[in-house]
Amino acid sequence: MTRSRTFLFSLCLLAPLTVVAQPQFDVFEASITEIRDALDGGQVSSMQLVQQYLDRIQAYDKQGPKLNSIVRVNPQALAQAQALDTERERTGSRGPLHGVPIVVKDNYNTDHMPTTGGSVALANFIPSENAAQVDKLLLAGAIILAKTNLHEYAYGITSIGSLVGQTRNPYDPRRVPGGSSGGTGAAVAASFAAAGFGSDTCGSIRIPSAFNNLFGLRPSKGLSSIYGILPLSHTQDVAGPLARSAQDLAIILDIVSGYDSRDEATQIMRTAAVPAFMDRLHSANLADLRIGKLQEYFEGSDGAVNTAIEDVLDWYELQGAEIVDIEIPDVEDLIRRSGLIGHEFKPDINNYLDTFSLDDGLNLNFIVSKGLYHEAVDGVLSRSNASELDEPAYRMAIAVRSQLRAAIEAVMSEQGLNAIAYPTIKRTQVFTGDSQPGSNCSLSANSGLPALSMPAGFTSNGLPVGLELLGGFLQDAELLAIAQTYEAAMSSRRAPSTTPALESGLAPASQSFELVFSRGSLRVEARFEYSRVTNLFEYHVSKGLAGEQAQGQAITAVTLVVDSNGDGELNEPIVLNLLPPDAEAATGSHYMSSEFRMAVEERRLYLKVFGVSLPSAGAVQLLE
Repeated sequence: MTRSRTFLFSLCLLAPLTVVAQPQFDVFEASITEIRDALDGGQVSSMQLVQQYLDRIQAYDKQGPKLNSIVRVNPQALAQAQALDTERERTGSRGPLHGVPIVVKDNYNTDHMPTTGGSVALANFIPSENAAQVDKLLLAGAIILAKTNLHEYAYGITSIGSLVGQTRNPYDPRRVPGGSSGGTGAAVAASFAAAGFGSDTCGSIRIPSAFNNLFGLRPSKGLSSIYGILPLSHTQDVAGPLARSAQDLAIILDIVSGYDSRDEATQIMRTAAVPAFMDRLHSANLADLRIGKLQEYFEGSDGAVNTAIEDVLDWYELQGAEIVDIEIPDVEDLIRRSGLIGHEFKPDINNYLDTFSLDDGLNLNFIVSKGLYHEAVDGVLSRSNASELDEPAYRMAIAVRSQLRAAIEAVMSEQGLNAIAYPTIKRTQVFTGDSQPGSNCSLSANSGLPALSMPAGFTSNGLPVGLELLGGFLQDAELLAIAQTYEAAMSSRRAPSTTPALESGLAPASQSFELVFSRGSLRVEARFEYSRVTNLFEYHVSKGLAGEQAQGQAITAVTLVVDSNGDGELNEPIVLNLLPPDAEAATGSHYMSSEFRMAVEERRLYLKVFGVSLPSAGAVQLLE
């Protein structure tokens, strides 16, 4: 019996011919504080910031990983940046957001750009006035750089709609970014802006934050205004920022929080103290911290999600915090009976359109009857349109919301808890087109209590995981301070591999390389291309003429292996088959895991050629 032998080749990438100097300041992964300091120090102008972000959007939103997170770019962004640069020179800065580009979910009213809700029905709908939080951002000197995609009408958690389609996750563009604020989540993770805004009716800020390695707060109901935001359920709706760091979130929350006479829920802020997020950001004393672990909300979670969450809770415990298992009596029943979306969506959207549109015929019935929506929301829109408000059931649901809040607060008081912890969402990001299970959104959404999703690390295949902390009413700043301690110690931020820093304003070019193996009558020709921005490793492998003519010398397999230990022994398992025994040629692509990608970049990926009979000399060859 003839024994197969192996030949090994290192797959070495071609180095770029030239090295381009980096600009003085790069927006990639830049925090608001870093941007502010660069603006104040004259290292960058607001116009240059806008252009850099536009370059990133150009490189990565409709090209490369094709995130499809942006609905429209603000055509006035550069002009607004120029005006803010001039103002800075003349009168100084308005504050930390002066000249800083921000993106907002396309259900926030903007009177200079359409507000679409992700729907073809509203493709050119320009509301009569801005959303309250948009006005606060503009007053602070922020630049609304672009409007981001969402699950149509915010009625879902995978971020697909009829106007621009499916948004993709920058950590794995084959997967969903969460929703409904998935466009904002993907855009902020990919450094398309300094931060972004979303809305949350049941998880729509928190799930995209968890799925994109971001911080996102569902604030206490009434902490900030939802006036001028296309509604899903005015009682459950809240709105606010998603950011790459706790400090960025704090800076923005301090700007947009507060009373608004046009939003009745914010009446509480006429007498309550504004939380002062920045002042309290470093105030958490972990030795005095007591966190309740809601066991029921861990059940049914993916193992990788639970592992990441448990690791974070273990860290808090090691720092002196006390972690206690808790349960909330009758929580499932209370949540089931306290949801309001089905009651409020139809009257709310009709009232919104009546308030902000000049078209008297534009309403939910028109949208549904004309089929002006994506099939993904067919069921929920059709059912809502066919329904009539059941006043007794509606009043009962509102009453049960108070019961749910009282049940949560009773447990927190009895146990002396600062927060309740559980996975933001139990399941990892599904592939686009699939339904996303696992949301834990309702505890906060149905009670009106604040909940923060914070980065909790990554699964083994590089998918972000989020830990949710739920707190007492108007204890929003305390939640963020708790999360900041972990962020500061564990550096939980990791940029997506598919949207790296630009090189001279462009995405890094793909790199290609070729190998030719020849031994006696056996020959293999291989061409490879590696792209960071698509995360694809593409190959074309063929047997040469010598291989076709060989008699009894057949090549049985061409494969790849990773030298994990760096010792050159190459005894690790095969990671990819390129050419099976009976094929003369093969072409394909491989979506890289983080380990595979690292092996390529570190020159630890090797070609293995198996043959029935091969010469003894030169059995192993490494190409440097």
